[in-house]
Amino acid sequence: MTLTDERSSSHEETAVNPKLERKAHRRESWRGFLHAVPAYVYLIIFFVLPLIIVYVFSFASRSRTGRPELEGWNVDSWTRLTDELVRTIVTRSLWMAILNTVLCLIIGYQFAYWIATRRSQKVRSFLLILVLIPFWSNFLVRTYAWRMLLDSDGYITQIGELTGLWGRMLFTIPAVFIGLLYGYLPFMVLPLYAAIERIDWSLVEAARDLYASGVKAFLRVTLPLSKPGIIAGSILVFIPSLGAYVTPDILGGAKTTLLGNFIVTQFGAARNWPFGSALSGAILIVMLLATIVYFRTGGRTV
Repeated sequence: MTLTDERSSSHEETAVNPKLERKAHRRESWRGFLHAVPAYVYLIIFFVLPLIIVYVFSFASRSRTGRPELEGWNVDSWTRLTDELVRTIVTRSLWMAILNTVLCLIIGYQFAYWIATRRSQKVRSFLLILVLIPFWSNFLVRTYAWRMLLDSDGYITQIGELTGLWGRMLFTIPAVFIGLLYGYLPFMVLPLYAAIERIDWSLVEAARDLYASGVKAFLRVTLPLSKPGIIAGSILVFIPSLGAYVTPDILGGAKTTLLGNFIVTQFGAARNWPFGSALSGAILIVMLLATIVYFRTGGRTV
């Protein structure tokens, strides 16, 4: 056996040695952990600890002056979640979040499908830039722009008064809904485009070759293959719509209070930190469940 053959044989034995492979794997894992330590520290300080504080205060008591007291632990704040006022606000927030998600899905799917299937690559890039343009300005500024349009002197209100179809829309539920639809539509379009753009269109052509109609091919092939984008977009729209604060605060009024505004009121004017913490904790649980559903129903493939 030559020296080259001996080195080759020794290298092969080293490569297939399970003990050495485990050591190498542990070294790589430890190196990856050290690289991720800053991210872990950041998440613990700015995410985990605040969540713990919120849930701790949700079981605290409230003094006569409204100061939270970490004594006399109770679940009174959690039991108040079933009050009629809370049920009314939760119901309003839920149906507006669901309706906004459904409309964003209907509008966003058509637009994303049109971008992914009917345009050249240059035109696709241009249209995607148009979708991203709203992110170039602050969300608060864009919401105030809608306030000017919906006010009594705004163009939308003036058009409605001239045609007799509607009056002043500011501080109404339709105004809040318009703001939510405008604000969160891009969050639906982008994941839908990413999912539709990946579809193997030869499968659709095969369905058409097997005498499937256009509608049937869409329902049986295109729609199931775009399911990850539908789920991702729905989660990205529903969760912020449910806890929206800026839009209902600027475009809505007292009759359009949503969960986000109600929680801010508890921490501010009402000085009821335990109840506000319980409301925040309940929303976080809903968001966590929605995220779990997202990953369990194919969200990892997006």
